[in-house]
Parts: sequence; C-alpha cells; structure tokens
Amino acid sequence: MILPIHPDHPQPHKIAQVVQCLKEGGIIAYPTDTTYGIGCSIFNKKGIERIYLMKERDRRKPFSFICSTLSEVSQYARVSNVGFKLLKRYLPGPYTFVLEATRDVPDLLLTRQKTVGIRIPDNRICLDLVSALGNPIITTSANLSGEEPVGDPYLIESTFGSKLDYVIDGDILTTNVSSVVSLVNDLPEVLREGLGDVSWCG
Repeated sequence: MILPIHPDHPQPHKIAQVVQCLKEGGIIAYPTDTTYGIGCSIFNKKGIERIYLMKERDRRKPFSFICSTLSEVSQYARVSNVGFKLLKRYLPGPYTFVLEATRDVPDLLLTRQKTVGIRIPDNRICLDLVSALGNPIITTSANLSGEEPVGDPYLIESTFGSKLDYVIDGDILTTNVSSVVSLVNDLPEVLREGLGDVSWCG
C-alpha cells in the first residue's frame, strides 16, 4: 500500500498510522537522505527474517539500523568522546557509522565482531517515524540483493507488493547509498564510499 507523506512537513496522523503498523510487526519502505530503505522495528525478529527472505540477502550480513538522536545511538553503541564529536559533526547525514554494540542490540543485528552499523539520516519522515516509534528501525536499501538501489516508491511497490505493509511516498529520491565509516578504536576507516564525503577520514 502506497502512502504519500509530505517530505518537509510529515502529517502526524500518517506518521502515527505507520508507527502503529510497525508496533504490530509490519514492514515498510521509507525515504532516507540517500535512497529508499526497507525496515521494521529492531525488536521484530520475524520481520527481520522476512526482510532477509524478501531481499534474498545473505544471513551472514547483519542489517544496520536508524536512530533518531545521538542519545539513542549511545543506548545501542559504545561511543567514546572522540567518536561523539565525529557523530555530532556529521549526523544527521548520509553516513553509516560502525561502532561497538551494547547489550541492548538484538543478536540478529550483531556482526561476529559485536559491532553495529547505525544511521541518523537527514530526512524528516524517517526521523519522525523512529522518534514516534520509540526505538530504532532496520535500514537496508529497497532492492533485491545485488541489484541497484531504487529511488521510486512505485517501483518498490511493484517489486515487493504485498510483502510490504506500507510504501511511503516521500518523492523520487536518488539511488545513492550512504558512506560507511568504522569508528571502532576511534580510527575512522572508510568501508564504503557513498554519498557522504569521506575526505576527513584521512
């Protein structure tokens, strides 16, 4: 089901409608500051399994997730003073930061090194959803694994159909992905170069 939401002034009743769906175990496609993502609550184990199946994704590759604030990031990741300054400087923005996980992170989202990838996208719809839900949501590009990201909500709906409870139409987006930067041990390391500038990583 496609649900248009204003990208600059998200309608509160529509945000509440999607949040209720997420609380009931739903899976959605939603806009970010790069391309569209697919997600569910990080505590929705069945939903996470469904997303793996839907995307035909290797289960050895855990999903990243979206937080709405830096304080929420610190609940799910260990952030040093150096790391916090970098996060504060570059978030919200088109980055995924890899950090050491806390015990609050579900096992399904942990790498073998006990790290997690966390985003705070510069997108009002996305942040309003996570804030209203009260906990992070999974983020993975809205495409089959190995294929190009999709920036058109109607193409996403035609690809996944009833496997998604909602496809939020927040306008046509780019097909760019976020830059992935590891901050483990406070040494910025570029793991993937995407939309976010990584020249500062040295």
